[in-house]
Amino acid sequence: MCIFCKIIAGEIPSTKVYEDDTVFAFRDINPQAPTHILVVPKAHIPSVAAIDGENSGVVAHIFEVIAQIARQEGLEKGYRVVSNCGEDAGQTVHHLHFHILGGKPLALEMA
Repeated sequence: MCIFCKIIAGEIPSTKVYEDDTVFAFRDINPQAPTHILVVPKAHIPSVAAIDGENSGVVAHIFEVIAQIARQEGLEKGYRVVSNCGEDAGQTVHHLHFHILGGKPLALEMA
């Protein structure tokens, strides 16, 4: 079981921001911005590369949740949504997740 599955199951503590039947969102333990929240599907989907016709509805719901969380967090001036896909992109947990980053002006250059 991956670390995000353990967080969703309550086996590892987290600071929950949102939860419903299909999505779990929590604050990143190593924030890269004043607001840094991870939004993950409860179903284990390895990465963006594994999105298909059977699970794309979950991903659409995740983006609805991201917009709701951004409003709740007061990110009216803007925020960034990031998903790393594969080792070369920096994906370290192989469970689909989206980072919500905001709360300050973010640099435009890519790392």
